[in-house]
Amino acid sequence: SNLELGVLKMSLKANWNFPTHIRIGSGRLKEIGQCCSDLSIFNPLVVTDKNLRDNEITTILKNELNSLKLPHSVFSQVDSNPTEINLIQGLEILKEGGFDGVIAFGGGSALDLGKLLAFMIAQDLPVWEFEDLSDNWKRANTQGILPIIAIPTTAGTGSEVGRAGVLTDSINKIKKVIFHPEMLPKSVICDPTLSFKLPQKLTAGTGMDAFAHCLEAYCSPGYHPMADGIALIGMKLVKDSLLEAYENGENIEARTNMLSAALMGATAFQKGLGGIHALSHPIGAIYNTHHGTTNAVVMKKVLEFNKDYINIKIQTLSNFLDIENGFNGFTDFVEELCNKLNIPKCLKDIGVEKNQLELVASMAIVDPTASGNPRELTFDNTLNLLKECL
Repeated sequence: SNLELGVLKMSLKANWNFPTHIRIGSGRLKEIGQCCSDLSIFNPLVVTDKNLRDNEITTILKNELNSLKLPHSVFSQVDSNPTEINLIQGLEILKEGGFDGVIAFGGGSALDLGKLLAFMIAQDLPVWEFEDLSDNWKRANTQGILPIIAIPTTAGTGSEVGRAGVLTDSINKIKKVIFHPEMLPKSVICDPTLSFKLPQKLTAGTGMDAFAHCLEAYCSPGYHPMADGIALIGMKLVKDSLLEAYENGENIEARTNMLSAALMGATAFQKGLGGIHALSHPIGAIYNTHHGTTNAVVMKKVLEFNKDYINIKIQTLSNFLDIENGFNGFTDFVEELCNKLNIPKCLKDIGVEKNQLELVASMAIVDPTASGNPRELTFDNTLNLLKECL
């Protein structure tokens, strides 16, 4: 029908103000000048990943800024799991250059560090004083926090709409979540063309990160129908689009849907996360593994660990996603999707060693995300879970 045809030809371009101002659609990187103008940014520091510094898409961004006669510099000393060392290096550049805003450009690591730099430039206390515990965020000085423009080039973490950044304590090998409401970027550009040439391995890992965010938010106990609804559609977008983005990287609809799923996951997980992330954070801190890939490796085992607490929810989710056989059908779907994405089969395949499992378990049960798991994580049951994942 004409109505159906109209839906099929629906524009994949829009302006959203939820949870912040988001410009999504092909070619919207060209609107960076307007974003800077709206936020009175006249001398931005571009914060990006090490492997993006000389990449074609970064050159496009720099050319756009040059054409606008906007002075800028690029800071790219960002590890795949950013540390306080990266933060200290970036703060020196930020202070010396007199920058008035941050453009965080890249994957979740660059976005997190960019947000942390914009926040920490105004602080006198050490960054660890703002770990996401209790009311630590109230210690912050809000005067002088720089405005942030976030431009994701992967579709996974959703850091572009988050109020926190993950930072690894390089001395103690612990990932910590640093939180403050003013870390939420003021403006976001989601341009799917920036992810066209993203390697398949990163498309898979980041896509499964988005799925994990939606899944854990949906399963986390507590009353939050808004988060549940967002998470459901986010998982459907991943189910419908991730394999296509993986196999045909320049499919603009699949890439746009995955950017949306990443946004939705990070919006939904305000409700909570759980065991997948509680395991993934310490493993990433100790072994420097890719976060989203690690999430995918442990996902099925964590679901089975939680089965008695989430069975009804997963059956409802399976019905919504047109997956047969309820809980078991859903875990089979997760396993099959990981296989098609060439995700490693187990923790041993990503370098995790048996003699470190007790350390990982002790770190997992005190990770901030552990409290959102439907089943209580104790040292013993978490250690057993890790042995199964190994």
